[in-house]
Amino acid sequence: MNRTLRAIVGAALVLVIAFSGISICQNLGRRWKVDVTDQKLYTLSDGTKAILGRLNQPIKIKFFYAKTAAMKGPDQIRYFNNYSEFVRALLDEYVAASNGMVQLQVIDPRPFSEDEEQALRLGLRRFPITEEESFFFGLAVQTQFGVEKTIPFFSPDRQNFVEYDISYLIDTAITRQKTRVGIMSSLPVMGDDVTGYMAQMMRMQGQQPKPAWTIVEHLRQKYDVTEVPTDVTDINDVDILIVIHPKDLPERTQFAIDQFVLKGGRAIVCVDPHCIVDRPQRSPMQMTAEKQSSDLDRLMRMWGLSMPANTFAGDRSLLLEAPLTANQRPQPIMGFLGLKPPCFNEEKAITADLNEVRVLFAGVLREVSPAGPMEAADPNRGDRGPDGIVRTPLIMTTEKGNSWSVSSSFELMFPDPDKLMAKFFDGTQPVPMGYLVTGRFRSAFPEGIEVEAEEAAENDDDDEPNEPRRVTKRITGLTEASADCAVAVFSDVDFLSDQMAYANSLFGRMVVGDNSALLMNTIEDLSGSGDLISIRSRGNYKRPFTVVDEIEQQAERETADEVALINAQIEGFNLELRNLVESGQAGEQEEVIGSSIIEKKRQLELKIREAQRQLREVNARRRERIEHLGSILRRFNMGLVPGVIMLVALVLGLWRSFRRRHYISHASDA
Repeated sequence: MNRTLRAIVGAALVLVIAFSGISICQNLGRRWKVDVTDQKLYTLSDGTKAILGRLNQPIKIKFFYAKTAAMKGPDQIRYFNNYSEFVRALLDEYVAASNGMVQLQVIDPRPFSEDEEQALRLGLRRFPITEEESFFFGLAVQTQFGVEKTIPFFSPDRQNFVEYDISYLIDTAITRQKTRVGIMSSLPVMGDDVTGYMAQMMRMQGQQPKPAWTIVEHLRQKYDVTEVPTDVTDINDVDILIVIHPKDLPERTQFAIDQFVLKGGRAIVCVDPHCIVDRPQRSPMQMTAEKQSSDLDRLMRMWGLSMPANTFAGDRSLLLEAPLTANQRPQPIMGFLGLKPPCFNEEKAITADLNEVRVLFAGVLREVSPAGPMEAADPNRGDRGPDGIVRTPLIMTTEKGNSWSVSSSFELMFPDPDKLMAKFFDGTQPVPMGYLVTGRFRSAFPEGIEVEAEEAAENDDDDEPNEPRRVTKRITGLTEASADCAVAVFSDVDFLSDQMAYANSLFGRMVVGDNSALLMNTIEDLSGSGDLISIRSRGNYKRPFTVVDEIEQQAERETADEVALINAQIEGFNLELRNLVESGQAGEQEEVIGSSIIEKKRQLELKIREAQRQLREVNARRRERIEHLGSILRRFNMGLVPGVIMLVALVLGLWRSFRRRHYISHASDA
């Protein structure tokens, strides 16, 4: 065999070995994986593994993603390519952890195919791209007994909950019981319950039925959600009761909540010292603020909690910026807080994996004795108190947080950020805004309540109908629970609103932070589903560029004082100009070229141009720092693999040189 033929055969054998090695690594090395993401996004949680371990029947997962159509779609569609790869990788983990009980089928539905027809039959959402191409991105779980559960579309507002949604589908496919959730609120959180003729009549009159809050729509996807009126005397057929903004609830309704909890029902109570989404109708000339607060003081005191009126939680390190008017630049507002770790209780599954929760004018929750004066609260305490009740803080400020107060809610009708900031002083310990309270509660109405009822009046004349009369009756109930109760209390309502928890996107509302996750976690924890609670809010597969963000924020802080100074000069000049116009001096000077007004205008324009030039220089330096960082990362990524190869080659070369010298030395000795 000549040298050319040997070279060709050798090259062919190298290719065969290389492709064989790749195939072996892809098949046999699937279990040898390391999740190096910050929040272990590609590692299944213990809850998912427990659900998969309970499978007693094989299930089939059909993952529909129109990859071919996505490549032809606009940028908004191509965005989902990375998202679909994340979902696919997560589904592979389900298959690997199921011991053969989960079968995965990946489908790219093409136009006019049986796959497309199957996707439509399963109820997956369809987004037309062209006359023929349609975009699908959903999932279906099927059991051998004919049960089908679907995720119609992996929308952006659920990207933090992908693992939970998939595990929930598997869990509900093999168990058919649904948690019953009742919602009681003085706000229209459930929307207008009108359909058919009434909805058509409203549209003809130019009115649109108010939709339910987005958080309610998400609850309806997972639970059996019903509305509980605010004037009930008894609450039945509900597993979890959510009370949102209990504003001026009558005594009989508070009694119904009290008895519901004492009988073993679980409750989530959201009160608020100043609810922004509660916008009462007021005239522009009205100088008195209508009540926008809510409380359940009598019940909360028996649970060992109190929320002072017109008192709010604050923390300078957690402040968020927002514009007060449409044309005003955003500025930090005391009371608008972005809670981040360590503001969450890491010992409770409800809050252990939260990343960010935004609250707006949240109240202060303080621990009190149900039968005595207020106690000093330890925000880190979760031990059983002398009354046998355990109060565990869930969300709080940092150690520098503190409470601040206003004299009346009128100060918050048109808030002045500087004045609100002046009311706050740094504290020394966290301020709780959420509690989980467990234990054997006592009734807040031990003697019952008196209610008015209609009773038929006695009448001797049988021919005459008995006229009903109103009488007062006393209703009694349990005075103490026979088993442990559980209630979660939050001192904010706005965090559940669409403005705080969601943002608009091309495919509907998108989740902002973990506001909705906090409520979902609490429901799962109170309903006793420990497997699902450990799956929630596991972070976003898209990681932020924190270093770049810090560079941009630092540059903005460097220019903030200068911009504020120029704005102040402009405002002072405008005020002086208005005074001159009102006094009639402007008309005498408007034709004088060297007038002081024109000269001041020129000076101001020069100052503005100089400030803009300095601002451009700062932005240029900021951009240079960002591009320098990108260049370093690009060089590192490009040089990493060649560097490793060169290092291996160097080590092999040194090793061969050492072996050669060692062989020559032995040969010469022989």
